[in-house]
Amino acid sequence: MFIGNLHAMSERTGFIDGVVDRTLDNLRSLRWAWRDIASRGRISSAAPKPELPRDDLDRLRQQLRDCLDAKGGAVAARARAADLGRTYLALNAVGRERFLTLLASEFDIDRGTVDILVQRLLMAERDERPPIEKALRDALEPPRMKLLTQFNGLPEGVKFLVDLRAELMELAVGNPVLASLEGDLKHLLASWFDVGFLELRRITWESPAALLERLARYEAVHPVRAWSDMKNRLDLDRRCFAYFHPRMPDEPLIFVEIALVKGMAGDVQALLDKNAPLGDPVAADTAIFYSISNCQKGLSGISFGDFLIKRVADRLHQELPHLKTFATLSPIPGFRPWLERRIAAGEKLLTETERAALPEAVRAETLDKILARPRWQEDPELTDALKVPLMRLCAAYLLTEKRVKTGTAADSVAHFHLTNGARMEQLDWLADTSTNGLKQSCGMMINYLYRLSEIEQNHESYVSEHQIAASPTIQRLARG
Repeated sequence: MFIGNLHAMSERTGFIDGVVDRTLDNLRSLRWAWRDIASRGRISSAAPKPELPRDDLDRLRQQLRDCLDAKGGAVAARARAADLGRTYLALNAVGRERFLTLLASEFDIDRGTVDILVQRLLMAERDERPPIEKALRDALEPPRMKLLTQFNGLPEGVKFLVDLRAELMELAVGNPVLASLEGDLKHLLASWFDVGFLELRRITWESPAALLERLARYEAVHPVRAWSDMKNRLDLDRRCFAYFHPRMPDEPLIFVEIALVKGMAGDVQALLDKNAPLGDPVAADTAIFYSISNCQKGLSGISFGDFLIKRVADRLHQELPHLKTFATLSPIPGFRPWLERRIAAGEKLLTETERAALPEAVRAETLDKILARPRWQEDPELTDALKVPLMRLCAAYLLTEKRVKTGTAADSVAHFHLTNGARMEQLDWLADTSTNGLKQSCGMMINYLYRLSEIEQNHESYVSEHQIAASPTIQRLARG
């Protein structure tokens, strides 16, 4: 068993190392491609030192001004943008922060001009307002937005900006100057990534290897451990769909993995078992969405996942009209942290009857101490005693715990599915006994049911009134 685990770990490490190596190769290729574009436009700045010292910072300032100057035609503008991007990619973490701080602080709006135009607008007669309003709109557009937009014309330019925002999101915490730049970039990307521009595409084992490697890297719910694991997830009784943007045709934005099965699945280990017999998609009556992963950190907070599952369900229904049920098998990432906060606050979470049902060896222990016991999930007597109270507490958490500011569901996965029009259908005991599953939710998972005829009504009720659609079973569990 130990040797088998070592082999699995080695296989996983080797697989991921290969993916990372190819990612670095792609980055080097991008630098060379942009260098070629810059040289064709007869623009070639001296490479700065990685930390961007003062002398190089002065040259960068001039480089940014040249990009805004707009001399020459489209070829020259494209070359300047490529040279600027190449400069950024050559920097280390310190240099990139200095680059972004310069861009944020010195290429923001001219607030003096804005103040003057506002005063002129307030004093103007009605027929004098249109040109002043236009001038004010132009003044409110930071010059840095024009710089950022120029990357749209470069190969991998949109992906560059998405990754740039991912870096900015971390740097902007507690930094109002960089937070302003991050907000500008988010606004720009939101306009480019409207869901109407996105393509829903099926991914199969015949898809390019580079795309499959990206799926393995982006999988956020159930890690892909080897090529055999990936092949299993794309077999005949499985489906995988992803959203793509025209300017990032090889980069998935979000993807879903689906198992075609009979009945409501309540055990993710069984779904991921690559040694399980191959199912017959024609005999399946249920599509289980068991993994949904956002791929681009730089697109956080930009909503293009709304009704994703509905679009996929419609597509599956066209291909396999005998499918009757569309549901998820989802993690509950916020449950155990919520549980531990309540225990730390001194709350008594178990009833006297529930505590009396515990094995005598643990009856005097607090719930967190019991859950910290090694391999507690493998003790039948203990799991039988914990099932009722933990499922009761989990149902109560899902139905009643809300975010203070918005009034929406506290659990992030619940919020996603409720926003998409699902209802809470079934809690699954010990459905994920992996280390992460136990850490997140004491091994429990939940099925969210997507009834195509109720999706829009559920969505509207949740978004407008924060009403959570839940089955009678879930409601009874919460009441105890």
